[in-house]
Amino acid sequence: MYKLAALKPYLLVVGLTLFISTFHAAKTFAQKRVVLTEEEQVQEAVTKEVEELFKSADFLKKKNKKFKDVKGYIVVDIAVVQNGKLSSFFKVDSDIKNIDFIEYISDLVMDHKFAFKLPKQQRYKVRQTINIE
Repeated sequence: MYKLAALKPYLLVVGLTLFISTFHAAKTFAQKRVVLTEEEQVQEAVTKEVEELFKSADFLKKKNKKFKDVKGYIVVDIAVVQNGKLSSFFKVDSDIKNIDFIEYISDLVMDHKFAFKLPKQQRYKVRQTINIE
């Protein structure tokens, strides 16, 4: 009986360690991002995520607070690289003249990390029209 009582703390620590490592492994597995290889897939994914970004509650709250009078469209070229980050954000055309808002949009998109990856040494450029209402 005494030996079993002495082993309880060790068994508890081992069990807890196994639980934590299994949980961490499952979390890491769930965070794996899909690799897109076709240009059409990348374009669809970028369009979807950018639209979601500009419909998010955080964006709308800040836009309505700081830039409530801004309405219009912005056509941009977005270049996505291997790890799902942007390598460039270039304004092609816009009817929005507020430079601070355009810089805010640029920073917002440049800080966004997409939910996909590209093959090594791959880069895609996507032309996107962002409508601001």
